[in-house]
Amino acid sequence: MFRLLPSLAVAGFLMTAAPAPAAEPMTAEEKAAIETIVRDYLLANPEVIQEALVSLEQKRQQAEQEARTAAVSSMEDLIYNSSRQVVLGDPNAPIALVEFFDYNCGYCKRALDDTLALLDEKDVKIILKEFPILGPGSVEAARVAVAVNLAAPDRYLDFHKALLTGRGQADEKRAFTVIEELGMDADAIRAKMGDPEVANTLEEVYTVANRLGLSGTPTYVIGNEVVFGAVGVDDLKTKIIAMRECGKAVC
Repeated sequence: MFRLLPSLAVAGFLMTAAPAPAAEPMTAEEKAAIETIVRDYLLANPEVIQEALVSLEQKRQQAEQEARTAAVSSMEDLIYNSSRQVVLGDPNAPIALVEFFDYNCGYCKRALDDTLALLDEKDVKIILKEFPILGPGSVEAARVAVAVNLAAPDRYLDFHKALLTGRGQADEKRAFTVIEELGMDADAIRAKMGDPEVANTLEEVYTVANRLGLSGTPTYVIGNEVVFGAVGVDDLKTKIIAMRECGKAVC
């Protein structure tokens, strides 16, 4: 057994038992002198402030990303396997790209071709989540879209493309105009709008989006990464390749 030598033990006891001498309070003159030194240094080296702000912003962004990654992991089943969502492509495809979108989002309109192009990737499926955040018209359009998926899921993609690429404000009236133009059963879809699943679907998406800290569209989720904005098909394909190679969006 290891034992302290008596002299070391006594010395250690005295060091821990004896209170440390209290620091004398700083005088006003000493405080003013230090403040002057700091001020003069920052005035002579203003880039230090910029470096500190950049570092602070990087730490904030990293903390937010880590929080989102944790949130994705905690809601993985709800994000990727919910029955209240649209799945394009092979539902058994191993790689899933989730898109949160709004029918009145101009960037979502431009990103539609990116989404459809990814369906050529046979091991990729696209999961669409209605995320209406651009006003009452968007909510109306989303409610109709959910009803379309409930009443005629095989026609959802036709409806989605027509409403998303159409001109003017997307709302309930415009959505039903599209339904009639496509020759769909408008009465059956109107009846489905009274189904509690319509409200439940949108509520589920809002819950997920809030926990992920989403505030804009389009926003994608792939693996455990959240991707903001219409980043383009090339960036999305890069993340898909990474998913194939190492099971996450960034290797």
